[in-house]
This record gives sequence, C-alpha cells and structure tokens, in this order.
Amino acid sequence: MRRLLAWLSVTLRVLAVLLAIGTLLGLIALIRVAPIDVRGLARKDPGRSALMREREREALDERKPYVERRHWVALEHVAATLRGAVLVAEDDKFFTHDGLDWNEIRRSAAKDIQSRHIVRGGSTITQQLAKNLWLGSERTPWRKFEEMILAVRLERALTKRRILELYLNTIEWGDGIYGVDAAAQHWFGVGAGALDASQAIRLAAVIINPRRFSPAAPDARIERRVRLIAQRLRRRGAISEQEYRVALGLPPEAEAPAVDSTLIARPESTAAPLEGEPQVGEPLVPETPAADSAVAADSLEVPR
Repeated sequence: MRRLLAWLSVTLRVLAVLLAIGTLLGLIALIRVAPIDVRGLARKDPGRSALMREREREALDERKPYVERRHWVALEHVAATLRGAVLVAEDDKFFTHDGLDWNEIRRSAAKDIQSRHIVRGGSTITQQLAKNLWLGSERTPWRKFEEMILAVRLERALTKRRILELYLNTIEWGDGIYGVDAAAQHWFGVGAGALDASQAIRLAAVIINPRRFSPAAPDARIERRVRLIAQRLRRRGAISEQEYRVALGLPPEAEAPAVDSTLIARPESTAAPLEGEPQVGEPLVPETPAADSAVAADSLEVPR
C-alpha cells in the first residue's frame, strides 16, 4: 500500500510539473503571436513568408545563388485534381476540423514516442500555412503552441476555401519554388489550371519533402505515395480509370496493381464507408463557401 501511495505521489508531481511547463509555454506562444494580423488575409494576399526569408538566409550563408519563383493564382484556377490530391495527401479532414485534428495529433504523438523520434507529421493544412507564413522551420519549445494558436485564429477569421488558396500559393515545391502555379510551370511547363491528373498527383506526393523529392523523377517512396493517392481519388470518382492508369504508368489494357488496404484505412476503420466521405462524382473541394463543412475525407496513412 505504501509503495502504491508513493508511486501515486510521484506520478501526480510529474503531471503537475508537465502541466505547469505546458501552461508556461502556451502563454509564451500566445504573447509572441498576439501581434500577428490574421484577419487581414481575408482581404489581402500575403507578401514574402517567413519560410521564404529563411530559405534566402540559408542560401546566403552557404554562398549559393537564390532565385525565388512564385505566381499567385485564384483557387478556382487551380486544377481540381490537384486540389483533391493535396487534401488526400496532407489533410484528410480539412473541411470538418477547426484547424487542429486531435485524432491525428494523438496518432502522431504515439508513433513518435514509440519510435523515439519524429517519424510522422500531425499538422493540418491550416497549421502548415501558419508555419510557412509566420514561423518558418525553426524549432523552439513553444513553436508548436504558436502554430496551434495561429491555426485556430486562421480558422475563425477565414473561410476554408481562402485557407486552401493561401496554402496552395505559399507552399514550398522545390528550391526557390513557391505556390502551385510556379511549381506547375517549373516541373511540367504548364499553368496550375492545366495540370493533368498524373502531374497533380505527383506534385501532391512530394509535399512531404519538396526539396528532397522530385515530382518529375519520383523515387520509390514517392511512387508509393502516388499509388495511394491515385487509388483514393479513383475510389471517390475524382479521377477516371484511364487517369488512374496513366498516373501509375500503366498501359490501358494492364491490370492495376492491388493496393494494401491496411495502408489506406485508419486503424479503427471497418469495411463500411466512412461517414461523410464524398460519393462518386462529388467534388473534394466545395465549389461554394457554404459547402465548406459538407466535405470530409479518409486519411492517407503515409509516415512523414
């Protein structure tokens, strides 16, 4: 009995210390991000992001040339398949969460603890946008708190479509390449609206590390992600069978390779369709702001 009481006492003390540390870091983060104008993004496109400035400093430090390419494009002028592929690859519940996906955060934390290092990202598109615009890749004890606070503020101030538009126009897609239009032109020689399904899927597949992986010459890991994304899009009716075969490099008459369903579904999922998943022919990105909350998608279980 004494051992149990001693154990409980130590456990409670540890939890109290962790809670105090978390509260302190949260307060520091709140103070640091308070001056940032989030609402202004509803009316005005952002200038250079924190990530862009960081990449320029890195190039200068390494005495390398730095050329920045970015062209703003409205969301409706981005190929629908690219929009859908990015949602499948990066944030399956974008249109239903409030900026934070707690289930994904829990899963990512468990995976990281088990592996004793970060192997899987748990950030939503909104969190990634906050990081790219204002925080960069610098890691501090309070950085994750800053990212989460900004994500919630973004969700409250902007529509989902505006957040997605900002994300697609500021995301990094290679050295000095920012935004979907610059990426489409650099990698495939076309504008963001002219991307075919295969090109769109490969661009979405390399977001995990766009400076390491090439959508024009994907390695085995990216090819695996391409298969998973394409399979998901075909299942929803977002791409045709022919587009699916082209994305996988298959001739029209070839039989498509099977995709392990354990790599597709969440651990707790069943064979039944997920509630709220788009039906065949239903757009992955709502065409009107009023439809923002009507779309949900199942996740792409690929470690970061």
